[in-house]
Amino acid sequence: MEDLERIVDLDNEIFAKLMETILLDRKIPHILRTYHDSAYDGLFAFSQGWGCIEASPEYREEIIQIYDELKKQQKQE
Repeated sequence: MEDLERIVDLDNEIFAKLMETILLDRKIPHILRTYHDSAYDGLFAFSQGWGCIEASPEYREEIIQIYDELKKQQKQE
């Protein structure tokens, strides 16, 4: 995978794992990157969020659509 960019920021590990499961099911190449740094005991996760999904720009719209649908479902619960 070349030319990766940050597509969406993730608030927590549970949401991140759910996103990753869907992306794997749809065979969308991506990297799930956490901001947790054990040296600082997760300090950056508080200011930047839990992590992000990085992928090729060609998958940007599809990933954002998945993210938005999950967020909408989360608000309905």
